[in-house]
Amino acid sequence: MTDRAQKVLFQNYRTQPVALVRGEGTQVWDADGKRYLDFIGGIATVSVGHANAQVRNAVLEQTKLLWHASNLYFTEPQVRLAEKLTRLCFADRVFFCNSGTEANEAMIKLARRWHVDSGHPERIEIVCMHESFHGRTMGSLAATGQPKYQQGFGPLPAGFRFVDYGDARQIEEAVTDKTCAVLLEPLQGEAGVITAPAGYLKAVREACTRRGALMLLDEVQTGMGRTGKMFAHQHFGVEPDAMSLAKGIAGGLPLGALLAKDQLAKVFTPGTHASTFGGNPVATAAACAVVDLLEGGLLDHVRRVSEVLQSRLAALPQATPRAAGERGLGLLRGVLLSEDLAPLVVAKARELGLLVNAIGDRVLRLAPPLTVSESEIHEATKLLAQAIAQA
Repeated sequence: MTDRAQKVLFQNYRTQPVALVRGEGTQVWDADGKRYLDFIGGIATVSVGHANAQVRNAVLEQTKLLWHASNLYFTEPQVRLAEKLTRLCFADRVFFCNSGTEANEAMIKLARRWHVDSGHPERIEIVCMHESFHGRTMGSLAATGQPKYQQGFGPLPAGFRFVDYGDARQIEEAVTDKTCAVLLEPLQGEAGVITAPAGYLKAVREACTRRGALMLLDEVQTGMGRTGKMFAHQHFGVEPDAMSLAKGIAGGLPLGALLAKDQLAKVFTPGTHASTFGGNPVATAAACAVVDLLEGGLLDHVRRVSEVLQSRLAALPQATPRAAGERGLGLLRGVLLSEDLAPLVVAKARELGLLVNAIGDRVLRLAPPLTVSESEIHEATKLLAQAIAQA
């Protein structure tokens, strides 16, 4: 299958030489029948495990009724999901799309439109973070603080300013009465799983409130239970004005969402923004099942097994000096290496039957399904120690 793929697919991914054909829970199997522990989970998308029975049943039942209707009409699963999400957070309204980058693109447009409608069209500057990642459409790419992703695609949309993540002093200086919004992740995933310093998100919230700017949170990777709370910002006692969701929201099916308070959401009037497939009945039915699982005890499970994973990863330097520590929140963890070995460790782990992800040369990212068991964590961390030592 890999030979066939290389002949017909764009070669824009660092695809590993594995063709996956089946999954169950935290395990996947390739075309040769080899079993792997999946500790990257589709990059945090397979939130409730591969082939989850409750999500599968929701999808199958919905496919018997209605696959798609467009947003010219209401569909029950979409409305039901919006009710569930708004009940669980600060937001009053939801806009559905298909991916995280689309949700971030919509959030950028919403912020600028809000200031225009409020009589301040000059407030277009959005303060973003160095090393951030918000997507690959032109607006979300312009907001991404990693030049390597932007090279060759200019000129990018103007009006984006960058500061260092975690530096409250820089936020205080950057947010002025000309600022449209501050856009940031509660935890920087693509930068190497970097957590915000204590009090930082509150400082951002206070600066935005004081200056009349909007606080926008990219919770594409951190939302939907990944960190042990339904949304990561709930760890820090702050409420943004809007946030984006995707990845794990529908258990692996394509779905994105923009959530906002009513006064902000109302500026998206008919014709201002749209998504043909956004919030389709099948994906939203799956997402409803995901939310039900999270509320039905899975969040408690995440908090419990996160402690096990954190302690096991923290002990890795005792097994090999090539491991230099770990960081993260909940079931989104980064393993730090003392040498430039991350891609080699990924390859060795794959040989041993473990799937993980490299961010740069010295960070490994782990984002297993939220349903992962303690025994699977023990097995995976044992294999990871071997892979680091042998790479």
